Amino acid sequence: MKPVKIPEKTVTRLSIYLRCLEELEADGVTSISSRQLAERFGLNSAQVRKDLAYFGQFGVRGLGYHIAELKHNLERILGLKQDWEVVLVGVGNLGSALIAYKGFGARGFKIGLAFDSSPAKVGQVIQDVEIEGMDRLAPTIRRRRVKIAVMAVPAAAAQSVAELLVEAGVTAILNFAPAQLTVPAGVKVQNVDLSVLLKTLSYHTVRANRPVRTDPHSAE
Repeated sequence: MKPVKIPEKTVTRLSIYLRCLEELEADGVTSISSRQLAERFGLNSAQVRKDLAYFGQFGVRGLGYHIAELKHNLERILGLKQDWEVVLVGVGNLGSALIAYKGFGARGFKIGLAFDSSPAKVGQVIQDVEIEGMDRLAPTIRRRRVKIAVMAVPAAAAQSVAELLVEAGVTAILNFAPAQLTVPAGVKVQNVDLSVLLKTLSYHTVRANRPVRTDPHSAE
């Protein structure tokens, strides 16, 4: 039987559902229906049920979902029942901030390796992470068997760095460089273009502050 292909948007929404469940659990809520979940967090109840159905039957008809149980299952599905070591390539302002960010560790992701091409940065230590030169990238990643990488490098260097990471055994890349990467099948790239996100926010800000235009032909 051919395995069901899970839509990428469904996987993204699972992380959103998990965050919502964490908030509910922190508030002392023990169970909730898909309708209540949708109303509280601005979700689509039909979409919630459809997304979860890809992975099994979690709710109880007429009772909804047990928060702790569904949270446990989503953590399992998303691979969060283990800790992940993450490698960072590019320790500029953004890279340094990513190393210092405490939120990754809270979710089981630890940036334990950092590499940069600048000789001036090699040997520096940020949050107990020593920056290494690019010549050490491949052997160190292979030895530590790291599978997840974050790239915060200039666009011109992005493709060559990605190829080094893939050759070293990395299978998932979070790419902050404004460049489209070409990687082999089986390697997942998630692009984060901050300039595009800011332009999107700019659009919505302009729309929100624009005076409402009235139709002169409308009835008074």
